[in-house]
Amino acid sequence: MTAFVQKSLGRWRSQRSVHHLAFGHFEQVESELEIAPVAIDAPAVVALCAAWGVPPATAIAPFAMKWEGRSDWDGGQEVLAGECLLVPVPAQGKLLRDRGYAETLPAVGTFGFAPDGTFVLTTPYERAAAEERIWFVTDDVRYRVSSIRTSSGQGVVTASFSTEIRRLA
Repeated sequence: MTAFVQKSLGRWRSQRSVHHLAFGHFEQVESELEIAPVAIDAPAVVALCAAWGVPPATAIAPFAMKWEGRSDWDGGQEVLAGECLLVPVPAQGKLLRDRGYAETLPAVGTFGFAPDGTFVLTTPYERAAAEERIWFVTDDVRYRVSSIRTSSGQGVVTASFSTEIRRLA
């Protein structure tokens, strides 16, 4: 997990295609992402671990992610922005988040790595469940695929594909 986080640090330009199956709508989103390390003893990391009953000593490589982008939904006028803290707890296979992906509440997901090195994260929410898969094509290009399912897991509500390219300058 530490190697995956280290490889992910930096500024990225993201182009995401989103299929909102429930609405029959296709959306394009262009974003800037910044992924930065956070100290293991930072108050926010300690507090997030405490909120989930996880001993901070079992956490590794916490990181913060910020994003800002534009969507072509409703004419592209809305700026999408946010940030979240993520704390991996490999011994438990958990990823703690102070803000979720499908719902903007604190969330805990389970993660692992596929045999080919793809990072796989599954996060249950109250009304939905998200699955993300991230893999590196090169050190500076990565792909991210995600789907949002109904809470029962029976239907896919949203499916997306992102190409993320590291900003080198």
